[in-house]
Amino acid sequence: MTDSTISLLEALVAIDSVNPSLVAGAAGEREVARRIAVELIDAGLKVHVDDAAPGRPNVIGLLEGRSPGPALMFCGHMDTVGVTGMRDPFRPVERDGRVYGRGAQDMKGGLAAMVAAAATIAKDGLPRGRLLVAAVVDEEHASVGAEALVRQWRADAAVVTEPTGLDVAVAHKGFEWIEVETIGRAAHGSRPRDGRDAILRMGRVLGHLESLDRRLQSQPAHPLLGTASLHASTIAGGQELSSYPERCTLQVERRTLPGEPSGVGLAEIRGIVDRLREEDAEFAADARLMFGRGGYEIAAAHPLPELLTRAAAAEGARPQRVGMSFWSDAAILAAAGIPTVLFGPGGAGLHSTEEYVNVDDVRVCREALVRLAREFLGA
Repeated sequence: MTDSTISLLEALVAIDSVNPSLVAGAAGEREVARRIAVELIDAGLKVHVDDAAPGRPNVIGLLEGRSPGPALMFCGHMDTVGVTGMRDPFRPVERDGRVYGRGAQDMKGGLAAMVAAAATIAKDGLPRGRLLVAAVVDEEHASVGAEALVRQWRADAAVVTEPTGLDVAVAHKGFEWIEVETIGRAAHGSRPRDGRDAILRMGRVLGHLESLDRRLQSQPAHPLLGTASLHASTIAGGQELSSYPERCTLQVERRTLPGEPSGVGLAEIRGIVDRLREEDAEFAADARLMFGRGGYEIAAAHPLPELLTRAAAAEGARPQRVGMSFWSDAAILAAAGIPTVLFGPGGAGLHSTEEYVNVDDVRVCREALVRLAREFLGA
């Protein structure tokens, strides 16, 4: 007998929802949003479709209880990264207990599980409280979907169904993207007294950044997330072989820990630039923050992680309390006052040319979410 949740998963994988902010001209989330809206309406939820950006709609399903009570949110993103190098990325294939295809693990398995869980809860009715099911756009880029969501909707707790291998993730890292530019002076390559080499000057910056990364990784580790870190991501500079390079641009990613101040990476790199200026009056450079998101950790005393751990264990999982190295929309929900954990099915191939999700994990995720909602909402 076909499992309707897995059929939904395969239907979602078959819909191209590559993020157009990552790949110019990509399809975006509109069609997958339409399919999720239909599923939620058919399940009996009241559905709101709101554009978070032009042509890029969030879908929010709402199930109201018969009496007032707490609100629980399930949240997941509909967009995927690109498909370069993949063969038939939108043709879902079920094989050896796995569903393959772009987005299967990240995160259409979690989307299918939370939509199906809401349908199960709706079938029996909700005695009290409210359940919100939010499918949002753009998590893979700037999270405009999650930001739009929290401007309109609130809950007392939330589960983001990112792939955690059925562990309960209570923390994740943040990041800062920083651009550094060194400025030289263009001149003919045969005239060293006239030129200033911006690329060689960037080498000084790189040496200090390497030392900074070693210091960061030698500090006491967060018990679930390890240490902060940084790496050089891209570098570009120069005009042609016979000229002194006028400019060199470096882009750096600094991974941050919960509790580190906003702008910590930028402050560190500006400190390096300032020291190099003091050492050499001819050294010219600047650093700017391109984009950043803070790390997140739920309060240790909050009951949500324990409730979800018990719910998952009751469905046959062996969940551990973990931290995730990647950033997620959980941080945006939490910043809006919604305590949040991550919990979703396992698999492999995040952002790679072969991606899959474990079929049994999707089913267990669904049932654990049902059990959690019934306990949290008193249903």
